[in-house]
Amino acid sequence: MPTAFTSNDIQNAIAAASKALSARKEEINRLNVFPVPDGDTGTNMSLTIESVVGNLARLPIGADGAEIRKAITTGALMGARGNSGVITSQILRGLCEGTVGWEGLTSASLATAFEKAVEVAFQAVRKPVEGTILTVLRDSAQAAVNASKLGLPTPEALETVVSEAYASVQRTPDLLPVLKENGVVDAGGFGLAIFFDAFASALTGKEGTLGDELAFARGAAPKVEIEQINDWEGSAFRYCNEFLVDSDTLDTEEALEFLATMGDCELCVGSVPKFKVHVHSNTPDKVLAYFLERGQISEVFIHNMQLQSEERTEMLAAEQQAEAKPLGFVAVAAGEGNAEILRSLGVDVVVSGGQTMNPSTKDLLDAADQVNADAVILLPNNSNIIMAAQSAAELCERPCAVVPTKSVPQAFAALFAVDQDASLETNVEEMTAAYGDVRTGEVTTAIKDSHDAAGNPIAEGDVIGICDGSIDAVGSSVPGVVMDLLAVMEAEDADTCTLLAGEDLSQDDLEALIEAIEEAYEDLEVDAHRGGQPLYPIILSVE
Repeated sequence: MPTAFTSNDIQNAIAAASKALSARKEEINRLNVFPVPDGDTGTNMSLTIESVVGNLARLPIGADGAEIRKAITTGALMGARGNSGVITSQILRGLCEGTVGWEGLTSASLATAFEKAVEVAFQAVRKPVEGTILTVLRDSAQAAVNASKLGLPTPEALETVVSEAYASVQRTPDLLPVLKENGVVDAGGFGLAIFFDAFASALTGKEGTLGDELAFARGAAPKVEIEQINDWEGSAFRYCNEFLVDSDTLDTEEALEFLATMGDCELCVGSVPKFKVHVHSNTPDKVLAYFLERGQISEVFIHNMQLQSEERTEMLAAEQQAEAKPLGFVAVAAGEGNAEILRSLGVDVVVSGGQTMNPSTKDLLDAADQVNADAVILLPNNSNIIMAAQSAAELCERPCAVVPTKSVPQAFAALFAVDQDASLETNVEEMTAAYGDVRTGEVTTAIKDSHDAAGNPIAEGDVIGICDGSIDAVGSSVPGVVMDLLAVMEAEDADTCTLLAGEDLSQDDLEALIEAIEEAYEDLEVDAHRGGQPLYPIILSVE
């Protein structure tokens, strides 16, 4: 396990943590039990970190520590959404300020950074509440200090922080009555623990995360019940206001005093010339007018929290009351277009993945657990994922089976054969038979020298066409290889050709390809879609 970390390691770890937080944002959102939902905690925290990652990605190669710290703090401030997002931005700001003068990441420097994060984050909140994200931060910082005093190596210090973050999250219901009443932990604190966990795991190269073994929040989340207060007695203020202010003269203390007269949950953070403002108020016009007199405003978001609360309560009630359908589906796919098609065909959960990014057994098992159905069918859509899907089916607590599709087009055909009134076994049999006649082709670029199915040489950079796992076409252009592949797939004897355009294929190129295929095969019906998959400009099938 590495003990010396470069700035590049830290940036990559932030990106990995952002991905983990985004993947679990709905899980965090469901924990938001307050009758005045200030947006969705998981979504807000995720958007905040995604803004940081975007800023880091724009840095030049070899950027120094000061540039990296500025990218993190600016990105967090500009992207902060809601209370949780703004507080997260201040935690990151404090961590960055605490790293000034670092010569390396040690348990001592980690403790210094966390102590500064506590200082900055608590300063940003006028009325800190125990049992929230701030409590989890403070407890995590104390764990970092203790690890430093013990002289623990950096990886062990990070693991200590993560363990204490989760332990602190588990204690939040004892500190905040509304959490205990609803049987959940604090959403913001849980999100922060997930972020710390994923960051530490990515940085140290540890397999998995501690959070995967701690399902205390996941178990309670779907059972949350929120009493809707139709006359809005849950809050004196209806609107959540947040925006950016550009000003060379803004006094944050005076601004906070003003905001306190306008409502509650007031925040004004940042420094000249960029500030982030957040307040719950019934008079957004007066709030905006005050800051317009002191600078320029942008990125204005005004949310009606009463409507948010009503919509969220209705959504949760519908989920809780919905009867499980007989059969549900989980499919693996890369590309939002492919995912949308699968969902339109009845897939309940689409797991992102495919060639070069195979989801794990746990990913598939977690997806199956999300499906509200008596039984579940998994569609792996890649030969490398079939074994993981079979393992997930064996571990699933409800009846679960695999239809061993090797491509997304095969899944399309299989889903057309579904009969919700038939048994799980019958559906597996019928779906497997349905995709049996589907031949799949994939067009991509060779990443190294090799040979095709006939033993002919392939050079790195050649465009290659793969038919059901066999490299049967090689050329210099995507259209040329597609046409060669169609000949190999005996398209002249088929009725339909489905095209899924990848993210890098332009719409003009797709339309030109459709025209070429229709000209070459007059009786072939071409059904084209924007699949959005990476690496493969075209995935096609004939049947």
